[in-house]
Amino acid sequence: MSQLSLSTRLAIIIFLGSFIAVGSIIYTAYDALLEDFLANLSAQQAQETAHISSLVSQDLQHRTNTLAQFADLLKSEDKLLPPGQLTKLLKKQEALAELFPHSLSVLSPDATLIAENIYVPGRVGTHYGNRPHWKEAIKTQRPVISRPIIGMPSQVPLLIFIVPITDTAGELLGFLSGTLKMNQSFLIPEHFRNDASSDAIFLVVDTDNFLFVEGSGHDGMIASLPDPGENLLIDAALSGVRFGEVSTASGKTLIYATNHLQRLGWLFIRAVPKSLATAPAKQAFTRFFLITLGLTLTILLLTYLALRSTTASLTQITRRIDSMTRKPESSRRLKEEGAPEVRDLARAFNQLMNERDAYSQLKDNFISNVSHELRTPLTSVNGALRLLQAGAAGELPERARDITTLALRNGERLQRLIGDLLDFNKLASGRMRLSFHPVDLQGFLMEIVDSNQAMARESGITLAADNIPAASLNTDGHRLRQIIDNFVSNAIKFSPPEGQVTIHTEYANHDKVRIVVSDQGAGVPDTFKHEIFERFAQAETGTDRAHTGTGLGLAISRRLAELLESTVGYYNDAGAHFWVEVPVDTKKPAAVKRPPVFESAR
Repeated sequence: MSQLSLSTRLAIIIFLGSFIAVGSIIYTAYDALLEDFLANLSAQQAQETAHISSLVSQDLQHRTNTLAQFADLLKSEDKLLPPGQLTKLLKKQEALAELFPHSLSVLSPDATLIAENIYVPGRVGTHYGNRPHWKEAIKTQRPVISRPIIGMPSQVPLLIFIVPITDTAGELLGFLSGTLKMNQSFLIPEHFRNDASSDAIFLVVDTDNFLFVEGSGHDGMIASLPDPGENLLIDAALSGVRFGEVSTASGKTLIYATNHLQRLGWLFIRAVPKSLATAPAKQAFTRFFLITLGLTLTILLLTYLALRSTTASLTQITRRIDSMTRKPESSRRLKEEGAPEVRDLARAFNQLMNERDAYSQLKDNFISNVSHELRTPLTSVNGALRLLQAGAAGELPERARDITTLALRNGERLQRLIGDLLDFNKLASGRMRLSFHPVDLQGFLMEIVDSNQAMARESGITLAADNIPAASLNTDGHRLRQIIDNFVSNAIKFSPPEGQVTIHTEYANHDKVRIVVSDQGAGVPDTFKHEIFERFAQAETGTDRAHTGTGLGLAISRRLAELLESTVGYYNDAGAHFWVEVPVDTKKPAAVKRPPVFESAR
């Protein structure tokens, strides 16, 4: 690879990148295509079962309506016709008998049979009012269709259709009933039961009696369901999952859907092989792959030719720079000679080197001045002020003590600003050194609260830490404390008088804990949210800065967090909430328990 020209390298990179990208797109497209085919196939089965269920429901309604129309002929002058006349009328109804081939009968208001079209010895005079569907008909005086009932002694499921016979005032005169034997009458449309050309499996199950109504595979229509585990499709449908995939005992995968007809307790099941979706998806994918491959190769060839033409002059400049780097004793600057492109590049390169050297020298001089001319004497001044406060020169008058306190506070602030500049310089130059070790979270945050108590009291702010779990962090405690101290300092500055600053924690995930510093201030302005972690950035009010500082604290916090393999951020919610997520020391787990609240009183 190192022996190849830049144009060739770029062509290879683009070639590999393109193939990876195109491969990912093709793979994703195939998955999406297959998923779409499967979804369409599942939706189709669901529509089919819903359609069949609707047709059966319409058939039931048609039979009920026909029965209700005939019921109006069984009364005269608001009275039920005599039994003999009722029997004659029932026997004459050939069209109605085709809808209810098992029997047609008329019953009294208490569900006692008084007439029938097919004579069965002993059935006239039988009382049926104690059966659930008759109880419902007597109570509601509305049409009722029973769930499939196992008839005695035939053991064949029966469907009972009941419609009331009422007078003009709505008083109940009796009932007209029609009966179907499920092994002789087909409610399922013929084309659904006998579609031999289709790969679909169609089943109808009576869930009340656990019988096959359709699709049992036996000569008769009615058969008991197989035992659990014998038919995985039946097991999946009865599990309550309305649609999905199921693998049969032969290893074939089926896409199935179900629909439940509540009024009969029937479950309609339709399934098709999964291959009906995968086969067209593979065909479409193959066409898409071949077309994409051809276009990609064409584009890559044109790209390679364009790169070779574009980088020809750059290759010459590269050779000149390479020759210069092989001879360090020669000038580091490029000679401004040769072709115009070479001269322009050499001139720009030399100017860039000059500016870089000047900037580097300026930066080094600035840091040197800060380190030796400011930090050292400032440390001495702060030390002397502390001695005066401690009474080393005798007891100070109250006014002098206040002035000394003010001078020391501002001296320490200046010292922190200088420290920020030095830290940022170290971070920018990559000279910051870290020491990772386990840090006890509770003790660590308690120390932060204690060390910031004085600042909080001076500002009239309550500083508290609560909901801190017993955990161990894997980090550099000194640098992490620098981040949180920055957050706490900013929170105190931006909190209203008598406000509260809270430190709490929450688990971001199983291996990180989030430490949040919250205040009750106005929050970060929306116009400033994109610059909050940039160096020398401060929110301003009008033309005056709202608070003192260099604007380096949050920038340093972000850079430190990156070195600590952590992240920082914030959000506004009745104040600003700045947080840092720190890795947990997984080698030293700690039991989570609620610790006491650490608080600084104002």
